[in-house]
Amino acid sequence: MDRSDAGESTALDGEISSAPILIAGPTASGKSALALTIARQVNGIIINADSMQVYRELRILTARPSADDEAIVPHALYGSVSAAESYSAGRFIRDVSRVLSDAKEAGQRPIIVGGTGLYFKALLEGLSPIPEIDPAVRARWRGEADRAGEGELHRLLAARDSVMASRLAPGDTQRIVRALEVIEQTGKSLAEWQALPKQPISGAEGATKILVRRERSDLLADADARFDRMMDQGAMDEAVALGRLGLDPGLPAMRAIGVGALIAASEGKLTVADAVAAAKVETRQYIKRQGTWFRRHMISWSDAFKK
Repeated sequence: MDRSDAGESTALDGEISSAPILIAGPTASGKSALALTIARQVNGIIINADSMQVYRELRILTARPSADDEAIVPHALYGSVSAAESYSAGRFIRDVSRVLSDAKEAGQRPIIVGGTGLYFKALLEGLSPIPEIDPAVRARWRGEADRAGEGELHRLLAARDSVMASRLAPGDTQRIVRALEVIEQTGKSLAEWQALPKQPISGAEGATKILVRRERSDLLADADARFDRMMDQGAMDEAVALGRLGLDPGLPAMRAIGVGALIAASEGKLTVADAVAAAKVETRQYIKRQGTWFRRHMISWSDAFKK
């Protein structure tokens, strides 16, 4: 990997530091390999900041580090959660706070790596102190989202929380559901919670922030090739095994890239070739969304370029 950025060299120049190294980048950009290289040089522990790599049932389809890589340096928050659970940024913050504290006691330098921009934002800026949502409340509104059309769901929100309804488009189902469950659980608008002061996470101070960049054509080609390798490694079997658990299709793990298409192929609703093609399209769309986030929220991060 070629590195042209002074910010990245800071993490490798021999400086004694316990401050975290944050490595963000789009899927298939090589950020995990970079994290492993740095971790070996600085007595590091690699901490996951990818919203899908937390699920233990999805090693292949989420491109989690291999068992061999995990044996080289310590890894944390990978495959640590059941696909039956709904992991969130709030839970990530609680988990990463614990890992950062443990790393400090062990004299390990934290290297937090992933492609979920919201997790990095929460780490550096903190989150609104919204109480945990009762799973029954969350399940009810997810069920309502499945039954109601997007316009109807937005009208339900407008009747309960006109402020949030004015901020959200009728098609933004995920955020509408979030606003509905918050006002039902707490009696307060999500807007009120979001206006409360936030605090950065203890242990994130002085972090070195690295954004891995790729030429778009090379990145997309590598993403396509990586999905082909996933298929060779057993991605179909992994998706089928997940499908057999009978989980709520609205759960995050069930929406991981490739899962729906491969399950459909296993049921004869798609050919395998069409499922693979659909998963590659999903990946490209996700890379585009990641790029939009990074340009908007990580403009001050140091660049690391991979050819």
